[in-house]
Amino acid sequence: MSIEAVRAYLKQAGCAAEVIEFAADTATVALAAAAIGCEEREIAKTLSFELSTGPVLVVMSGEAKADNRKFKDTFGEKAKMIPFDEVEEKIGHAPGGVCPFAVKEGVRVFADVSLKRFNTFYPAAGSAHSAIPMDAAALERLGNVIAWVDVAKGWQEEE
Repeated sequence: MSIEAVRAYLKQAGCAAEVIEFAADTATVALAAAAIGCEEREIAKTLSFELSTGPVLVVMSGEAKADNRKFKDTFGEKAKMIPFDEVEEKIGHAPGGVCPFAVKEGVRVFADVSLKRFNTFYPAAGSAHSAIPMDAAALERLGNVIAWVDVAKGWQEEE
């Protein structure tokens, strides 16, 4: 899939926000934050995991990391990232552009509570040069989020 597929998907879903394209690479949290002009924590990174039941995406704050214990408690299995060279085949987007929009059938999407504290955050939009501004309600609706989960660490004030 691609940025064009994401644009078409979002348009069909009635999304009013426009996909932003950058000349610079935005494939990492740091690069995306620099290009957008926001804090790294406001980037909504999408991590790809393989479970025995199939691929799962978890969208979380850019400053957060997956917490293995929380992940296992939530999903009943150890967190196993999809290998870099298998991500596009299994998810529908290449690394750097992975997002919860226009993914392959059967890919389940979850959102981490680390994003709920922001009025606006920026997930990728199908390429390593794109982003789209949105809020938690839009992510939930447009990303077909199954549930909000708490599987991240490193983002709470007390940590």
